[in-house]
Amino acid sequence: MSAAFLRRPLAHPLTASLAVDDPATTELRNQIIASKPFLRSIYDEWYSLLSNELPAGEGPVLELGSGAGYCERFIPNLITSEIFSCSRAKIVVDAQKMPFADGSLRSIVMTNVLHHMAHVESFFAEAARCLRKNGKVLMIEPWVSPWSRLVYTRLHHEPFHPDATDWSFSSTGPLSGSNSAMPWIVFVRDRHKFELLFPKPTVERIRPFLPFRYLVSGGVGLRSLMPGFMHAAWARLERLLESQMPRVAMFAFISLRRS
Repeated sequence: MSAAFLRRPLAHPLTASLAVDDPATTELRNQIIASKPFLRSIYDEWYSLLSNELPAGEGPVLELGSGAGYCERFIPNLITSEIFSCSRAKIVVDAQKMPFADGSLRSIVMTNVLHHMAHVESFFAEAARCLRKNGKVLMIEPWVSPWSRLVYTRLHHEPFHPDATDWSFSSTGPLSGSNSAMPWIVFVRDRHKFELLFPKPTVERIRPFLPFRYLVSGGVGLRSLMPGFMHAAWARLERLLESQMPRVAMFAFISLRRS
């Protein structure tokens, strides 16, 4: 049974008839998150984590891929951006060629963005250029584990190629083009290559987490699969499995620091 067959009856009615690359889909996903308390609790956790990990001091913080979210509620004066024009982004930014001066950013934050970049090497070079000393790239991205391989291969609509030979792919569009395994490829499988190519920034922390909650929330594309009051119980279950995260995590928090 195909993933598409399983997803069709569960597709969220707000975006079911729209192409994933249509900017209207991104605009409506903000409404979807707001309407699903279980999913909103996950985003609150993500944004709190990003905010708490920001480097100390002054300086602008850029968010990439802001169109569907609300990170600005957690990070004051956040520069929100998107790859195309939309209502929730202050500026349009291509992460692979950013319009910022050398050493000008305190941090770059993102959720579920890196794996959509067709040429991640270009982004890392730009991040190294734009970040100030001790500035950080903070991201939450899909992750590869025995459990997530099963989910991303059989149940998820985005491409998932952990055996890809390089760090690029032919993009079909800003959201349809992706490789959900790319963060793991770069920071685990090809970690030595990353460190050789990009001595600045360095990998500061990788925390695999969230094996079940995003899946049962239905994410931004599906109807809610779990009532909001169940979020705390699922979070407790995941905390009990903390030692097993390398085997079951579907996402990871990744912190890079410009030394």
